[in-house]
Amino acid sequence: MPLREDIKKVVEKVTGVARPKRDKVKALVKARKPNLHRFKDDGETPNNPALALIHYRSAVRLDASYDPAAILEEIFASNGWEGSWRDGVYDFNHFHTKTHEVLGIARGHVRVRFGGARGRVVALKGGDIVILPAGTGHRRISASRDLLVVGAYPDNGGKYNEPQADDVDIEKARTDIRRVKLPKRDPLYGARTGLREVWRKSKTGRT
Repeated sequence: MPLREDIKKVVEKVTGVARPKRDKVKALVKARKPNLHRFKDDGETPNNPALALIHYRSAVRLDASYDPAAILEEIFASNGWEGSWRDGVYDFNHFHTKTHEVLGIARGHVRVRFGGARGRVVALKGGDIVILPAGTGHRRISASRDLLVVGAYPDNGGKYNEPQADDVDIEKARTDIRRVKLPKRDPLYGARTGLREVWRKSKTGRT
């Protein structure tokens, strides 16, 4: 699937077919209250005790006139979340220590365990958006055969990595996670609201 989707992505960018113009995608974003999930460091998966995972349910209208993956890519890019990819979710627990990540469900549905072995399973479907603060463990539990996920990273993020618990020195991982900058914009709502408001409150100890 990744190769086929990569080819589609290139063709869409070259021809513009099935790909919405960037100035049109704002109309496809729906106002949603953020659902927050907080995960403690469990000694194996560092997670991000300072910042909550954010889940926006049914936040994007996947207009059938366009490729749903292209819709998500253009929304994310318009808000400075780049380096997008199309794929699924790994079936093993992993995390990113140097950057935050956004996952958008373009097609199908999936159950993902966030937060490591003692985390929480969250059901996601088309149009759902999840923003993972650096360090948040995640792995696929089950998924539909047609699952397609679009991921991206903030333009002020660090170098991408995807270690498992046994791959890193946990103390260094914790240090790297604390150093990751807050994104300049929410991947859906830009600078207006969303993660910047939620995460700034977390950083200053406010609720």
